[in-house]
Amino acid sequence: MKKKEAGKTISVVIWIFLLALAAYIVLKGLSLDKGTLETIMLNVQQQAIETYLPGLTRSDGEEISPSSWLLEKTKQQIPGLNMNNNREETQEDKETSQKIVEENQEFLEAKLVEENQEAGPDSSGLEITGGTENEEDGQEETQSASTAQERVPVTDISLEQFQNFDFVLRNFYTVDSTTSITSEQLNAPALVQMDLRMKTGNDQPQILIYHTHSQEEFIDSVSGDASTTIVGVGNYLAQILKEDYGYNVIHVTDTFDIVDGKLDRNQAYNYAQERISQVLAENPSIEVIIDLHRDGVADDQRLVTDLNGKQTAKVMFFNGLSRTRQNGEISYLPNPYIQDNLAFSLQMMLACEKYYPDFARTIYLRGYRYNLHLRPKTLLVECGAQTNTVEEEMNAMEPLADVLNKVLTGT
Repeated sequence: MKKKEAGKTISVVIWIFLLALAAYIVLKGLSLDKGTLETIMLNVQQQAIETYLPGLTRSDGEEISPSSWLLEKTKQQIPGLNMNNNREETQEDKETSQKIVEENQEFLEAKLVEENQEAGPDSSGLEITGGTENEEDGQEETQSASTAQERVPVTDISLEQFQNFDFVLRNFYTVDSTTSITSEQLNAPALVQMDLRMKTGNDQPQILIYHTHSQEEFIDSVSGDASTTIVGVGNYLAQILKEDYGYNVIHVTDTFDIVDGKLDRNQAYNYAQERISQVLAENPSIEVIIDLHRDGVADDQRLVTDLNGKQTAKVMFFNGLSRTRQNGEISYLPNPYIQDNLAFSLQMMLACEKYYPDFARTIYLRGYRYNLHLRPKTLLVECGAQTNTVEEEMNAMEPLADVLNKVLTGT
């Protein structure tokens, strides 16, 4: 009888607890979700079974009274009664909200950079391709240049080695922090075997040279004398290609980075695209486009090597991938010729390594487009930097013209 009376008592207690719980839920506007309510019911049922044993115990063996047990379980199952937990959750919510705001701000800033004329130089007018993002990027670029001698000689590379994506990336590329590339996007075996030979005869224009940043100068450039700027270097490259190799070359010397009499490169790539597109429409036979620049580096850095006894500025081939790491493909900067561009720069790089070791720095990959979409065989070449002399720049045009001819003739 005592067991029956005890059972009835327990049933009454449980029902009172359930009614109280139901009332609490109603008062709270049904704030508990279904899963939480089912958990409470299961716990109550489990505890009711345990009360048939002579005494209630915790896991540590300490005895507790039925009233204490009900109070403890109620606190565990009803978050509103545990004020400390509430305060902790509120703090976490604030931190989460702050993090979301910061991430959105970073996204908006990145979007503004994308829409700012496909990226341009810094306020000093220097290109500084290796250090536009942060100091670490600049350190990576300097390190890449200093370890160039450790790269595997191109004459020792087999086609099978080009199957190793990490090997190719390590030996021939520097990837800017704004972008990324995969083995699918950079299929080196296919790139090195792509046929880039010139198909147009020299009775028609074949090669176009221009300068998005025509005002780029060197350490001993003469103010007001265009022949001592990157334009003068382009003139010499055009002369070599015409006289020594027989190509039909057009050299556009228009200015795209002077606005209202002042240096302004914010729209330089847009202005250049408009003018070069016009030239291409008038000369559809043009197969090769070269946008010739000079890089920008720290004042104590010089990009120079000795070739055949001549102090020669080093060159760097530059590819825009129309894709950023954060936002992926840039739909408003389409380039159907990315693979052709990559093949052109890689084959130029390999020819440099084979015939003029230490002449070329690693190919630089960055987001955005840089007008490389105008023709399949388009090159953006960074020749030396502001710390080079005009003579070193001119000396670089001879090996550059030679490797260009080797790629375009397949020799």
